[in-house]
Amino acid sequence: MTPTLLDIFQQEYRELRPRAPSPEFRVEFYRFANVNNTIRLREGRILVRISDLLETAPESVWRAIAHILVAKLYRKPIAASHAARYRQYVASHHLSAKVHLIRQMRGRKRIASPQGEVYNLDQIFDDLNQRFFHGLLGRPQMTWSQDHARNHLGHFDPAHNTIVVSRIFDRKKVPRFVLEYLVYHEMLHLKYPVKLKGTRRCVHSAEFQAEEKLFPRVEEAKRILKTL
Repeated sequence: MTPTLLDIFQQEYRELRPRAPSPEFRVEFYRFANVNNTIRLREGRILVRISDLLETAPESVWRAIAHILVAKLYRKPIAASHAARYRQYVASHHLSAKVHLIRQMRGRKRIASPQGEVYNLDQIFDDLNQRFFHGLLGRPQMTWSQDHARNHLGHFDPAHNTIVVSRIFDRKKVPRFVLEYLVYHEMLHLKYPVKLKGTRRCVHSAEFQAEEKLFPRVEEAKRILKTL
């Protein structure tokens, strides 16, 4: 008889905590906008939500997820075999394509405006496009972040075709070339999409890194970014 996801979580719990009493589990698939899995302990019950994108995953992947989540909850070492199995499945081409589509359908991207108090991101993009890319890159949605984020200075979201830049750069004291370098970096992500090499994602390819060095004052810009 094929075990259910609830059976698997109970089994993995007993493997990791053989002497502890088994708590009540509530395990469900949930419509996340990405491959997210969560686990919480509430009033003696363990509440688990698994991305519904993993509903058709093989049993070995379910076991890997159960092991990883329960181990994290109780701060136990995660077995390398389970971690590798989960990474390999999530990085597979067919699931990556499915995730990209689901993010477009379910994900909500909060778009502000390219016009800031000091800088206009559309103008920055168009200028860089002419200077470095012969005007060949199609401009994605350009937007300032909702807040003055310092943990994410900028990122390109391929699912929503959007470049987001932190508002901390929309200030007169921020040199224009530093903002230009940040946008240029994200434009390279647009030109060189993430590729899969086996189970690993190649984010900054050799071509990406070589072209990044062509930006004037690149090292000075990186030094200033580190201060932020």
